[in-house]
Parts: sequence; C-alpha cells; structure tokens
Amino acid sequence: MTKRSNRQFATGEYYHVYNRGVDKRNIFLDKGDFERFLKSAILFNTLEPLGSLYEHEFNLRFGRRTSKTTKLPLIDIVSYALNPNHIHMVLCQMIEGGVSEFIKRVSGGYAKYFNHKYKRSGALFQGKFKSVHVSSNEYLLHVGTYVNLNDKVHRLPRHASKTSWEEYVLPQCARPLCNTSAVLDQFRSKEEYKTFAQESLRDMFERKERMRELQALLLE
Repeated sequence: MTKRSNRQFATGEYYHVYNRGVDKRNIFLDKGDFERFLKSAILFNTLEPLGSLYEHEFNLRFGRRTSKTTKLPLIDIVSYALNPNHIHMVLCQMIEGGVSEFIKRVSGGYAKYFNHKYKRSGALFQGKFKSVHVSSNEYLLHVGTYVNLNDKVHRLPRHASKTSWEEYVLPQCARPLCNTSAVLDQFRSKEEYKTFAQESLRDMFERKERMRELQALLLE
C-alpha cells in the first residue's frame, strides 16, 4: 500500500477509505463517541480550517461570532460505517487534496477527544489510513452497500455500530451526512435500493461461506 503522503487522489473520483484502532483496540465505546466523530465529519468538511471542535462549540454556546469559513466542501461522503474497532467511508474528492486533509482533520481531532475522555495517550489509529480507488459504477454500488450494511456483514448488535443505512432507506433523516444521490439516483425508489442492498448482502454471505468451505477442503 502506497504511503499516504505519496498518494494521488483525483478530484471527482470516489475512494473507499478505512482504518482501525491500533492493536485492533476499540475506538468507539459509547453513543457519544459515534456522535462526536460524525459531528467532526460535518464541521471539518470545509475548505478553510475551522479550528478545534471545542472552540467552535464554546463560541456557539456564548454567542461569539467566528470568522466566516468558505463553505466549499473538501469531500462528499457517500456512505460510512463506524464499528467498535474500525471505520469505513466512501468519499468523493471535491477539491485537490480534499481526501487527505479531511481524514487528517477528523481522525486527528477524534484521537485527541478520545485520549482526553478516556485518559490515555499515544496513537489511536493503526498507522496511515488505507484507500482503494472506486474505479467503476458497479464497484461504487457494491462498496457503498458493503459500507451501509457493514454492521450486518460483521453481525454486530445494533447499538455497537453506526452506519449511513438509514439515510438510504428512511423517508427522511434527522441529520443527513451523506450525499446519497450518486447511488440513489440509479434506483426508482429507496425501496428498490433496499431490495438491491439486501440481495447484495446475501451474496456476500454466500461468498464467505463458499470461501470457508474451500479453505476447509484445502486443509483436509
């Protein structure tokens, strides 16, 4: 895997970005941790730096004006999955350097929050984030579904993860984070997408089972 500093992310292209906790440790321990990460993903996604999330909330609480930030987004979030010990995101880069800058801000800010809250120090994530170029529309549909249903893929209890699934299937979402149009515009309705996604999930499980059977045969 190419080091992050040497990666070239193309504007207008989609990428599957993922990382996990150092030593496979859990990085989300309660509902507040999920909320903090997602709030950071919204507020830090601007061309001009925001500063710290704490500073932003302090200014809002006491009615202090902050300098105007350029509202141009660094990236579009297509889908996300926050699991106990790892994250997945499908991102579209909107400006040059957007993917790297977004991940640096969000993961760095979250690590500081997590270390302060749980009284720890050191790295929270396992090295540089990993990324795969989403090179076709078919790949976009399937990787987006994989991320939306990642809690089901790993058979996690509902409270143990947070994904963008509801943004894709509910009539309305209280606080939408994703730009779902790249995927949903290809279906006649959210219900049709839901059917497609559930069929894709069944295919994932069937492939996993076939792989387990093959590995068992090879070990005989």
